[in-house]
Amino acid sequence: MTLVSPHKKAKALKPGSRRPAKELCSECGLCDTYYIHYVKEACAFINQQFDALEQQTHGRDRHLDQENELYFGVHRHMFAARKIEPIEGAQWTGIVSSIAIAMLTNGLVEGVVCVQNTKEDRFQPQPIIATTPAEILAAKVNKPTLSPNLSVLEQIETSGMKRLLVIGVGCQIQALRAVEKQLGLEKLYVLGTPCVDNVTRAGLQKFLDTTSRSPDTVVHYEFMQDFRIHFKHADGSIEKVPFFGLKTNQLKDVFAPSCMSCFDYVNSLADLVVGYMGAPFGWQWIVVRNQTGAEMLELVKDQLETQPVMSQGNRKEAVQQSIPAYDKGITLPMWAAKLMGVVIEKIGPKGLEYAKFSIDSHFTRNYLYTKRNYPEKLAKHVPEFAKRIVSQYKLPDND
Repeated sequence: MTLVSPHKKAKALKPGSRRPAKELCSECGLCDTYYIHYVKEACAFINQQFDALEQQTHGRDRHLDQENELYFGVHRHMFAARKIEPIEGAQWTGIVSSIAIAMLTNGLVEGVVCVQNTKEDRFQPQPIIATTPAEILAAKVNKPTLSPNLSVLEQIETSGMKRLLVIGVGCQIQALRAVEKQLGLEKLYVLGTPCVDNVTRAGLQKFLDTTSRSPDTVVHYEFMQDFRIHFKHADGSIEKVPFFGLKTNQLKDVFAPSCMSCFDYVNSLADLVVGYMGAPFGWQWIVVRNQTGAEMLELVKDQLETQPVMSQGNRKEAVQQSIPAYDKGITLPMWAAKLMGVVIEKIGPKGLEYAKFSIDSHFTRNYLYTKRNYPEKLAKHVPEFAKRIVSQYKLPDND
């Protein structure tokens, strides 16, 4: 008699159904499959389990007494890189797409879970299992909205694929690692990107309408190391808006509650992470977490120009000042915001110090959000590394 896996008896939730994580659901896609059977264990917002999953993935958990591990998680090494010959239309130079294509064409994997956009909307995510380089290239450029990447998990199991690459963000990867052993794979590779402050599609529109001079022509955007948001428009022009000029009082409610209570900015359970926040402007930040990540990177090393990571400046005062400013929804006049941006760009944190500034700012904000809105979850939901980072700062008196 053949035993049927217990998850195969479960049924995916219907679209629009209330999710087990309720308002904290990050729409990772797990509940769109029969793997919902494991949701109480796997969901990042129901059961925070960084220590166990770091042990499972990397063979150890992070060293909390080493500052770079405290902030960036388990890793072997990190550096800055960019492609010698960039991929046209890529958000940066195309390192993520190049790794995925190399893994597919070299036969390391049979499919790549990535996210294209729908034909109707350039910002509406459409997760797929890519099996050709063209399908991977069609997924280039970040989608700044909540994306159900794991909704394809049933297809993976029924397809018979045994070697798979998944590209995703922290909440998706935590759920994936929790069900990894149930997928029937011989080998899973995980290529992660850092992630912060995602929105619903409606929230994205409000952000664009409130912030950009031409919201309908924005192709992509990033919060960059020069303390400005860089909007790329369809005509190739770049619009730069100072962080400090954001209409915070209008935008505080657009970010998803899951993102406001997330402490895995750096995607600590991926094998390899490709982002930008710890690198000089125009470069990407590469974090190799384990041997699997090293094998992935090896495939494209000849396509990359690299340099060591650097760190400069002091983030502490800027972070401390930003806590009450965000909390009270303070927005500077644009002239003052531009002036502050120029000053901070000259004397402010750069490289890894900028990355730590970004983590500190978001962790203090998210700690306050969780404490105020989900006090019963605070002790178990906030991981020890985040508690240590937040403890460096003075929070508002009423907290």
